[in-house]
Amino acid sequence: MDISSAAGKRLRIHLSSVQSEAFETYYEELFSARKRISLTSLRDRESIERRHFLESLALLRAVEDAGALGSPVIDIGSGAGFPGVPIKIARPDLELTLLEATEKKAAFLGRLIARLGLTGVRVIHGRAEDVAHDPEQREVYTLAVARAVAPLPALVELALPFVRVGGYLATPKGSAAAREVREAEKALSVCGGAVEAVSKLDVPPPGPAPTLVLVRKVAETPERYPRRPGVPSKRPL
Repeated sequence: MDISSAAGKRLRIHLSSVQSEAFETYYEELFSARKRISLTSLRDRESIERRHFLESLALLRAVEDAGALGSPVIDIGSGAGFPGVPIKIARPDLELTLLEATEKKAAFLGRLIARLGLTGVRVIHGRAEDVAHDPEQREVYTLAVARAVAPLPALVELALPFVRVGGYLATPKGSAAAREVREAEKALSVCGGAVEAVSKLDVPPPGPAPTLVLVRKVAETPERYPRRPGVPSKRPL
């Protein structure tokens, strides 16, 4: 799959030769790290490019079309860097923070950023429940992105404390997206969020397209949230 061609034709995201090379390097880093750390369950190149690279770029396209893209951006539970790093490659002027709780994955992200030569990116090793109470991190981000971190009721509590009023949380969800939105009503009310849009991401087949849930931050999050580590997932609001 030609990432540059697919992104340009389908998503109207035009990648330079340097950006296309960065995605090639990214793939190489994922492949070479597979024996040391579990970063993705996918093994074939086409699946990795579709699931990780193009879905991340599709999220970027949807967020831009919604007028929700702004800097700085935080990727919560970044893992192998999705969707934050592909977004940064495509939009290099963005300031990006990658938040990852697993030490080995955070170390991988640090090596990846150095190998790609990206500037304006920092990696924070820590849990969202702790880092969100740091005054330098709280309610300073224009956009938070998160993929496969937690069901929406818990994710709202984990993510919205990082987002400034007027900013957004963008998260791709699977077939249970509508149910998660319903179940998150209390968490949204408590943490100062409101669902702005629920829409399918434009990704090529095969496989189902994720559903983007876009949440706007409409009020400050009370200081007690997020609760201590593990509680948002075990006892969602």
